[in-house]
Amino acid sequence: MTYGPILRKMLLFALPLVLGNMLQQLYTTVDTLVIGQYCGTASLAAVGTSAQPVEVVLCVFLGIGTGVSILISQAIGAADPKRTEELCRTAVSFVWIFGILVSVVGILAAPLILRWMQVPEDALPLAVTYVRIVLAGSLGNIGYNMNAGILRGMGNSTATLNFLLVSCVVNIVLDVGMVAGLGMDVTGAALATSIAILASWGVSILYIRRRYPQLNFPIFCTDLKGDQLKAIIRIGLPIGLNNSLYSLGHLALQTLVNSQGAVFMAGQAVSGRITGMASIANSGLGAAATTFAGQNYGAKNYSRLRQGHLKIPIAVGAISLSCGLLFLLIRSPLLRFFTSDETVLMYATRYTSVQLVSFWMFAVFNTMLCIVNGTGRVRYTTIVNLLMPWAVRIPSAYMIRAWFDGTWIMLCFPISFFFAMCCMFGYYAFSKEWKRIISMPDGT
Repeated sequence: MTYGPILRKMLLFALPLVLGNMLQQLYTTVDTLVIGQYCGTASLAAVGTSAQPVEVVLCVFLGIGTGVSILISQAIGAADPKRTEELCRTAVSFVWIFGILVSVVGILAAPLILRWMQVPEDALPLAVTYVRIVLAGSLGNIGYNMNAGILRGMGNSTATLNFLLVSCVVNIVLDVGMVAGLGMDVTGAALATSIAILASWGVSILYIRRRYPQLNFPIFCTDLKGDQLKAIIRIGLPIGLNNSLYSLGHLALQTLVNSQGAVFMAGQAVSGRITGMASIANSGLGAAATTFAGQNYGAKNYSRLRQGHLKIPIAVGAISLSCGLLFLLIRSPLLRFFTSDETVLMYATRYTSVQLVSFWMFAVFNTMLCIVNGTGRVRYTTIVNLLMPWAVRIPSAYMIRAWFDGTWIMLCFPISFFFAMCCMFGYYAFSKEWKRIISMPDGT
């Protein structure tokens, strides 16, 4: 990332990540597809609403994984192999300690969270079962994402695609076998998801140990380097808390969705699979932007950072807009793969259309945020990422429900995307710290 054509390097780095995101979307889509075809509306609603509490629980630790990725990219840019090894060993210990803790707490708290979300009684037992089983596999989820962050920081985005291919194949086979074959309903779908991500984590460990022997990468908890742990927490914890509070905002919004009944919940769940596919490029390109900024900042290559800090977000926004318009054209036949219920389809079409035409604003905002995070400046981005759901999206959703029609609450998304994008452009334009960074001479 420290030399060569910027956009070409970005796209080549992001391509395996985007393909990996496609595989992730594929196996969550298979969950919904199999449940929608072989189970009832209550099961479909349960799977759809269960994604939010799982995301809230895991996001703190996934954000810490992003912090590890940033620190490793900076260490690679600075050519510091000793620090890279210490970061990896500390990260592995962190995974084991907190992965087990998340599983226990999540399993115990699942019913309370889902009742707070106002999940309808006909879907509640199924949702509790799904959340508990998925959170039982939290160790694998946290471990895989931590290893993926390590590899991204080292400039390797290709390996994670192979790991996700393993996960996708395992998930699809188990989904079809357990749900369609054995009739295990949401229990089968949840078991398939947990087993698949554990398999992916195991493969990632074997790969890192074989491909990077110089890291002395451990399998189990070994030691925590105090200085490296402090650095990981200093950068990763704000990102993780930010992500978790952002996801908690999704959770609060999901309560509004749930208050519209199981049919609307099912429509939103189906819509999420289509909008998820349309936005798969965003997270991959965002990860590439973080690595680009981290490696060039670590190498003190500020002129290259200056060249890419606007060029990259504009390019990502154009890609996201193109994907959104493409999926907008083919949304109807795609939605009918999941359900034949006309009322569910009506709500799903409405939800999908609003989000597809506005995702490009989120893509621009997210890429700018990732570039700033890559330099270790996470304070402003944390504030903006918190304001977007809590000060803009959720209040606007409540106002839409109170003054207009609760089945149009998805309009809160473009409102919040526009707000966040303007905030990041404001940071670029008026932040003295950012202007100083991109104007510094190389090597200083």
